Amino acid sequence: MKQQKMNFIQRVWLETLWLIARLFAIMPYWFKYYIIENLLFFLLYYCLRYRMKVVKTNLQNSFPEKTDEERAVICRRFYRTLAEIFVDTINMAHMSPEKARNAVGINHVEEHRAAVRGRDWIVMTAHFGCWEYGSYWGYYEPSQMLVAVYHPLRSVVAEEFYRRLRNSEYSTTIAMRDCIRFYLRNREQGINGKNLVLGLIADQNPPRRPDSHWIKFLNQDTIFFDGGEKLALRCHLPVYFMKMERLQRGRYNMTLELIYDGEEEVAPYEITERYVRKLEQMIREHPELWMWSHRRWKYKRPNVNS
Repeated sequence: MKQQKMNFIQRVWLETLWLIARLFAIMPYWFKYYIIENLLFFLLYYCLRYRMKVVKTNLQNSFPEKTDEERAVICRRFYRTLAEIFVDTINMAHMSPEKARNAVGINHVEEHRAAVRGRDWIVMTAHFGCWEYGSYWGYYEPSQMLVAVYHPLRSVVAEEFYRRLRNSEYSTTIAMRDCIRFYLRNREQGINGKNLVLGLIADQNPPRRPDSHWIKFLNQDTIFFDGGEKLALRCHLPVYFMKMERLQRGRYNMTLELIYDGEEEVAPYEITERYVRKLEQMIREHPELWMWSHRRWKYKRPNVNS
């Protein structure tokens, strides 16, 4: 993908933001996660009321069985999560391998290493907790490169800033529209001799098509990107679900659960549906950690005559 060039003013803004982020990242834990996070929560929840209508509508439609009081608790906790994710993300501007392994642990890591060593594979994740921490897999298995598939941002400054946060010796980024071409071009040699791990944030809202496959998700008919499934079937790649468990502020445990082994015969959309079922279970267990402020259900399923 060709990168847009920055002018002098944009470059100054970028370097200033990066310097601020680097300075922020080296500040003490208590300052970042108790002072700054609490301040951000107050601004988002009480002052700006950021996308409050979207959040409440999504919670109402997803959990009609809950009381207003129960949904209000989830809503409030979600905004605290949102503030925490901001701190987590900026904290990545100065992240050593030791700090990265401290930020996210991996359950059954030796078993997973043995299962994927020497192969390419796909990990399907979601906007749940600090999903960016999934890019730290390479700190546990240096022979593999995490390729984060994402939607490029409109702002050239923000785009480059996030690329710096996400890219390292063990991780890189690729635009979603270039994902399949990128993999087919690099699968033989890998990147710097490393096997490729394609990280897909698969809970995003894709464009609606006449042949879109609708899945019941959180009490609503929903469409999902199926590019991960298509690539897995075409190239016989195993697919794992990234389950995130929050331990404390800025600390997570990750479990990588197999949903497709790369060889099994499956029905159309079966891989995607397995991902959706695991995602819904994770959200129902800890609903405050999912990104309710996204306009996830912009499209409605067309009426079908029975």
